[in-house]
Amino acid sequence: MAKVAFLGLGVMGFPMAGHLQAAGHEVTVYNRTAAKAEAWVAQHGGAMGLTPAAAVDGADFVMACVGNDDDLRQVCTGANGAFSGMKDGAIFVDHTTVSAKVTADLYEAAKAQGLNFVDAPISGGQAGAENGVLSIMCGGDAAAYEAAEPVMQAYARICRRIGESGAGQMTKMCNQIAIAGLVQGLSEALHFAEKAGLDGRAVVEVISQGAAGSWQMQNRHETMLDDEFDHGFAVDWMRKDLGICLATADETGASLPVTALVDQFYKDVQKMGGSRWDTSSLIKRLRALG
Repeated sequence: MAKVAFLGLGVMGFPMAGHLQAAGHEVTVYNRTAAKAEAWVAQHGGAMGLTPAAAVDGADFVMACVGNDDDLRQVCTGANGAFSGMKDGAIFVDHTTVSAKVTADLYEAAKAQGLNFVDAPISGGQAGAENGVLSIMCGGDAAAYEAAEPVMQAYARICRRIGESGAGQMTKMCNQIAIAGLVQGLSEALHFAEKAGLDGRAVVEVISQGAAGSWQMQNRHETMLDDEFDHGFAVDWMRKDLGICLATADETGASLPVTALVDQFYKDVQKMGGSRWDTSSLIKRLRALG
């Protein structure tokens, strides 16, 4: 068992840190809003730090799951940031979905201070975090990953090192690119079924057993048919992720026409007031079109 700090207690981080504590690790948490850290300690035990630097004192591993590039920079290298409080040789594991640039910058900054940095974005949504069955895609030095992997297993279904620093974030971009087109396709199929007067549930029961089947279809078709969109990853966060994908595609020369189109569809959903709806709300845009 290890001494672990967890920075960021949102809908993903809160249960992830809980799995670490339940697995027997000695966990100290930090959250920008201290009340959430206090609630976590009340529920799970462990301890809390009032700053990232305080929370990571003496930790072997520091896990972070915050909002975006700026949040991650602040928690790592800002005033009272984690890097200033970590002991030599400690391993920072970033579960945030961020750009490849911030990952590269923080990897180098950590290395210069005698620290290790593993980019380890996650997929599986709030339910995956709560049930401890996340997919974790990692980049970084092999030795650092191998040391951190047993700790991450507390909330993982699968955890793999894809390559050197940044490879985890690039893999998460692949994940979001694949999801964007898939959710739009599912939305169109269900919308078509409604317009054709078909029983959407009966349609899914049949087509989900063939080549059209997917996690999205299995887990979101009923809420989509019921016009309920408070069950997962928010549109605002998806647009943040797709923006990273599209910017990186410009840098690498990749062509992402469907991703760019779906990003604009999500922009339409935001204009409808759906910033906090989950990503399956693309069907609501189709319904609004008539």
